[in-house]
Amino acid sequence: MLHKTKRMKPIQVGLLGIGTVGSGTFQVLQRNQEEIKRRAGRGIEITMVADLDLARAKAAVGEGVQVVNDARAVIANPDIDIVIELIGGYGIAKELVLEAIAAGKHVVTANKALLAVHGTEIFAAAHAKGVMVAFEAAVAGGIPIIKALREGLTANSIQWIAGIINGTTNFILSEMRDKGLDFGTVLKEAQRLGYAEADPTFDIEGIDAAHKVTLMSAIAFGIPVQFDRAHVEGITKLAAQDIKYAEQLGYRIKLLGITKRKPQGIELRVHPSLVPAKRLLANVEGAMNAVVVNGDAVGTTLYYGKGAGSEPTASAVIADLVDITRLHTADAAHRVPHLAFHPDAMSDLKVLPMAEVVTSYYLRLRVADEAGVLAQVTGLLATAGISIDAVLQREADEVGGEGSTQTDLIILTHDTREGTLDDALAQLQALPTVLAPIVRIRKEELS
Repeated sequence: MLHKTKRMKPIQVGLLGIGTVGSGTFQVLQRNQEEIKRRAGRGIEITMVADLDLARAKAAVGEGVQVVNDARAVIANPDIDIVIELIGGYGIAKELVLEAIAAGKHVVTANKALLAVHGTEIFAAAHAKGVMVAFEAAVAGGIPIIKALREGLTANSIQWIAGIINGTTNFILSEMRDKGLDFGTVLKEAQRLGYAEADPTFDIEGIDAAHKVTLMSAIAFGIPVQFDRAHVEGITKLAAQDIKYAEQLGYRIKLLGITKRKPQGIELRVHPSLVPAKRLLANVEGAMNAVVVNGDAVGTTLYYGKGAGSEPTASAVIADLVDITRLHTADAAHRVPHLAFHPDAMSDLKVLPMAEVVTSYYLRLRVADEAGVLAQVTGLLATAGISIDAVLQREADEVGGEGSTQTDLIILTHDTREGTLDDALAQLQALPTVLAPIVRIRKEELS
């Protein structure tokens, strides 16, 4: 058998974009080529690279690889079997991926934004053409979470997924907690250290995490990708004092991507969440990623590792190359479907609006330090049918210094419908004794 693999022509790969991940992919493929060949059954070679920066590309790949500045030349080359798209974004990347599919090429991409927004169209085109679009690298870098959901857990009815899937925001939250600093100060530091981009909007506003959880949700529940239905909230409004109060109550605040199966539909949301400090997810620090998946048969499973970086992401890209190489000659009907479920067996379960989501909450009210305020607040919540799990009242001088006439009231609720809470908060906010906008952070027990 080994002699046969030696004679098989290596599969030829074209690479679009040779930045951080592209150069990592080239290096890891070269370094481990013998082992990869033994696993894949034939060699895998990047023989053509397209990048606008020709000098950078040539320096990254050396001799023997054709370097061009036009991605379409790669797609047009009849010898190229697989195209890796590492350009990113929704624009030219979408055109190139669709053109590669039309040309009968398999595609490997790390582009979570593209697939979360245009995945339905792209997967349909690939299905019609009988080619594969593989995207392990699009979610959680080097962690093989897509493969786990699509293949490893295929026996299960997935119940829920909760993940720390953006390293930038997790780094910022870890620093805020460790150093007691506010968001703005830590963001500047994260940019200086290279953990945050010059324009960090996609990360800090939760958009990147929402792209990723949209893809996981589609695979877990067999629904089309519906990024536009996701509830997306970032970390920009988080205050250092809420992180401190959460800690005193036994919780840590993490930006989570969450998707859950409920009888009436699917929850799909990204927002800061209080997580019990004893949970593994609460202890994921710095720029690391972690995803918890709960299946009916397997119970709770955890996937942890580096969610970004040159070689961790390259690890996922190359795993996809190996998969495609193994299945290259297989009948298309025998391959794993893009979103785990056969395209004609997709579910029409709706994504629930946020008002219908049921979870528990942390509330912080800045109130006048006078008799009867607590009774008034708890009475109003009771009337709304919202039950209270814990109440923490700060001493006035702790909050506003000596002689202060204001204090913080912290309330943890039991599970309640978000729409019900919204109405109650509107009534609380209107009380003359409530002196500032009420802070509301969702709480996830993940049990």
